[in-house]
Formats: sequence, C-alpha cells, structure tokens
Amino acid sequence: MSFGGPLVDIKEAQEMMRRIYLERDRARGVIGTLERTLDELEELREAILKNDSASILDEMGDVFAWLCSLANLLETDLSEALFNKYSDVCSKCKKSPCDCPADH
Repeated sequence: MSFGGPLVDIKEAQEMMRRIYLERDRARGVIGTLERTLDELEELREAILKNDSASILDEMGDVFAWLCSLANLLETDLSEALFNKYSDVCSKCKKSPCDCPADH
C-alpha cells in the first residue's frame, strides 16, 4: 500500500497539531474543540454512508487531528491513552484477537 507521504506516529501527530493549532485550540476551549471533533465525526459518518473513499480518508484525517487537539488541551498523551487501554489485547476479554460476544 502506498500512502503518498510520510507516515507519522501518534506522538508526532499530536505534537504536529500542538505546533500548528494549540493557540487557536486554547482560544476555542475544550468544549468548542470537542464540538468540532463531533462535527468531524458526523462528516465521517456521512462519507461512509455515501461510500466515498476519498472523503472517508479526508474525514478520518480530520477526526484524528481534532482528537489530537483535544488531547493537547486536556494535557493527555494520546499514544499513552491508547496503549494503556489496548496494550495489544482487547480491553474487555484481554485476548488478541478479541473473543468477546458479538453484541458486547
């Protein structure tokens, strides 16, 4: 698979969003940033429902970027949060692959 650009890890992505947007994010505040994140999730939902691959990719980038901005405002390390919750196993059944019931 070709990505057409450099791959960025979670810490690098969060730091990139900090460099670019931290002052604007602070001015908007946590609630305003959360609302923008929710707006982007809705745009992703719409792209998925339309099965628009280009828009899905674009909106996934937006959702992740806004999540990074939210983590910056909350002084949370997103990579640490992900690893602590999902350290190579399902957070519920503690297995990989997940063995939880489908309705769980």
